[in-house]
Amino acid sequence: MAQDFAHRNYSHTQRKVTGHSGGRTSRDLARRTLSQNFLVDRTAVDTMMTVADPAGEVLEPGAGEGVLTRALAGRGARVTAYEIDPLLAAKLSAQTRAERGIRVVRGDFTKAKAPRTPFAVVGNIPFSVTAEIVDWCLAAPALTSATLLTQREYARKRTGDYGRWSLLTATSWPWFGWSLHGQVHRTSFRPVPAVDSAILRIDRRPEPLVAHRDSYTDLVRTGFSGIGGTVRASLRTRYQGVDAALAEAGIARDTVVAYVHPEQWVALHSALTR
Repeated sequence: MAQDFAHRNYSHTQRKVTGHSGGRTSRDLARRTLSQNFLVDRTAVDTMMTVADPAGEVLEPGAGEGVLTRALAGRGARVTAYEIDPLLAAKLSAQTRAERGIRVVRGDFTKAKAPRTPFAVVGNIPFSVTAEIVDWCLAAPALTSATLLTQREYARKRTGDYGRWSLLTATSWPWFGWSLHGQVHRTSFRPVPAVDSAILRIDRRPEPLVAHRDSYTDLVRTGFSGIGGTVRASLRTRYQGVDAALAEAGIARDTVVAYVHPEQWVALHSALTR
């Protein structure tokens, strides 16, 4: 049974086997310390490839034993695979040295310097550093897309699948689209994690939906400030003409901020900054 890439905590701490280890080997403890849960479902790998549609330069966080790495390269991508576990990184590097289109880097992906030319990110990312990896992707000027296998709850929250929208999604919406592409059940991993995963894709828009990032971000953050309990109450602390703008954007006056769709934030910004 083939093992695939891992969910892992990017901590550099690795414990030695002691009398208190419960009979675990050093690799068992490394997997526990790095939160490694290897994907064994080939269908999930194929789905990731379909969603990512890899081409050109691809950066992969948490390459593990390289099944996803090889799948990406097999699709013609030029893959830079990051792996913080020194043993896994050394093993993958040795096994792929003669394979075209794969470069293995031992290190923390979140500390990597983003390429200056267009690239994508594809990876089965560690739950514990999901926010850091997503922030890295959003801050990379040349990123075209990120296809991430992450905790299902996180993916649903960021894509509005609960019927509510997060601050991160709303503030980034004019520049990035967020979409959910199916669940990967926890039993697809060994060891089995406590929660299911899902495939999240983030796409940079060809053209931003707003021209002024600062004023848009300030508007959304003001709306999410929580003052007064509704988006109307929060915005009226700073802006004039809020009621007319809400009507134009199709937002009821008693709407709680989480239920404002990102497209409505774009409409609000347009109405309030004319």
